Amino acid sequence: MPTVALNTTPDAESVADASTIAVVDLFSGAGGFTAGLTMGYEPAGEGSSPFRSVAAVEFDAAAAATYAANFGAHVAHTDITEWDASDYRGAVDVIVGGPPCQGFSGLGKEDPADPRNLLWKQYLRVVEEIRPKVFVIENVDRFLRSPQFQDLRAAVEDEKRLGDYRIVEAVLNSADYGVPQARRRTIVIGTREDVIASHPTGAPLVHPAATHTRRAMGQLVTEGPHAWISVQEAVFSKTPLETTDTELPEVGSSLVTSAGVRVPGPFRTTQLHIGRSPRDLSLARYRAIPEGGNRKDLRGKTALIGGEEVPLSTPSWDRHDTGAGDVMGRLHVDRPSVTIRTEFYKPEKGRYLHPTADRPITHYEAALIQGFPETFKWYGSKIQIARQIGNAVPVGLGAAIGKAVHEYLQGCRA
Repeated sequence: MPTVALNTTPDAESVADASTIAVVDLFSGAGGFTAGLTMGYEPAGEGSSPFRSVAAVEFDAAAAATYAANFGAHVAHTDITEWDASDYRGAVDVIVGGPPCQGFSGLGKEDPADPRNLLWKQYLRVVEEIRPKVFVIENVDRFLRSPQFQDLRAAVEDEKRLGDYRIVEAVLNSADYGVPQARRRTIVIGTREDVIASHPTGAPLVHPAATHTRRAMGQLVTEGPHAWISVQEAVFSKTPLETTDTELPEVGSSLVTSAGVRVPGPFRTTQLHIGRSPRDLSLARYRAIPEGGNRKDLRGKTALIGGEEVPLSTPSWDRHDTGAGDVMGRLHVDRPSVTIRTEFYKPEKGRYLHPTADRPITHYEAALIQGFPETFKWYGSKIQIARQIGNAVPVGLGAAIGKAVHEYLQGCRA
């Protein structure tokens, strides 16, 4: 099978190009943040993005392969603790990235001792070594309330470490930036003091203003923020109502990462419209849930399965009227989706049923909800690709942040 090896060394010519904004993406995943910067944001009249990806670091082999297929072989498939950033010192304008957030997520145990909680330290290590003009950290909304965030702020303000950066933080909702998904994320922006001093405002870079609002939904907007974008408009108007396959297509090719791991692919986003083979009980549940409904609509209902009348609900679901209300829920056709997570193909995990069809949403639909182009190339198994989609920074959110970064740096005096 044909292979492509990923490269871990910098492209000197690319790094030296001062005509664009050089970006390093840490914990890059499939490249949602990079896609927002290099694919999603194009200044009016310029025809192309001012951002240029020069390096990325990703530990997961399939995600690294996906990143390489779309942005170039400059992604290092390695543990970030082993990545040497010294070659990029003084040659990178912006660092972006989202340290793994499972240790903070409300879906997990929220264990303060989870080692993943400390990966932000590796992010700051790279910032110390490279010294970019701006850095952006993305994480779950709960990160802002964690002791680790306070430790991060202290580290940035420590004069012996990053004392010449100023940070601002906020929780942003991706739906406020034209993404058909209500996904709340902490965004921490750091700006170097000499860059601040060169800006006419004398202020650090701040978060972009919202371009869309929930309040405008169902209204004709002639000025101000647009209405939130619904999943019907952005996704389900483009995708087939039914699925015909349950497996990824045969491609007969693969990519070999810099660590020697072979990953199958590529698959275009449009090739990810793959369904599941639900059990009779699951299919009966899907059919019994009305538009906009969820597990609560199954109470008291039965279905004939294997010659027996079987209850569609469960004792656990019947006992709980609060919490996990979105389990076995259909996406609302006229709203953005709920947060797309790594197991979006399992409706028992959340509101992941198609608005009208009796099936979960597909990888194709989830990728579109996250804002990935239909031509995007993916590597990995079904589960690996689902993980890449669910862990990604929404492309539209990355584009909005990119616009703010570009406009701010343009305003700085040389």
